[in-house]
Amino acid sequence: MNSQVADALFAHCEVVEPFAENARLIGCRQSGTAVLVDPGGQVAELLDAAAAATLEIQAIWLTHAHLDHVSGVGDAIARLGPVPILLHRDDLPLYETVAQQGQMFGLAIDQPPPPTRWLEVGETLELGDLRAEVLHLPGHSPGHVGFWFAPQRTILSGDVLFAGSIGRTDLPGGDYDTLIDSIRAGLLPLGDDVSVLCGHGPDTTIGRERTSNPFLVG
Repeated sequence: MNSQVADALFAHCEVVEPFAENARLIGCRQSGTAVLVDPGGQVAELLDAAAAATLEIQAIWLTHAHLDHVSGVGDAIARLGPVPILLHRDDLPLYETVAQQGQMFGLAIDQPPPPTRWLEVGETLELGDLRAEVLHLPGHSPGHVGFWFAPQRTILSGDVLFAGSIGRTDLPGGDYDTLIDSIRAGLLPLGDDVSVLCGHGPDTTIGRERTSNPFLVG
């Protein structure tokens, strides 16, 4: 990969407890624009990172609507003002029951503000000089998406593929066979050199998971 192209993408992660969710600040260094991806919490730290990197946050992109990925959306809007909130329509039922999801885990979660618009499969999202294609990757949830920065060979995969594992399918809307199909048809063809920024745990590559992930090998 051209190092200049790779360096154009700024990525910062905050690990949010109690689910060790990876909340992301993703930015374009050239334009100074950024988005929050799956802000499950620690919004103040994400905003501090944006300020330190001289990045202006313009939107919130959500890979899916489980509580650990959206619990900080309300805090983000309170701090940033009315920036757009982007979500796939098929995850709206999950998004509308975030408070109830919290109750399942004994957590008091405020219902986040409604999405501003729906993500369309195959559309291209602009982030300054960068472009991200929206890939539909259901199985962990019906409307799960990934954000694919092709020139930078990087995908934000949410809870589809992890280092050595895959997303849960025992939650409402989950389906194991659908998830495996999403990985095999939607992620593996992107190429072994692709960096995978996961929703939990360490980041990985397509190549590493293709050859060592127990859910994909054999």
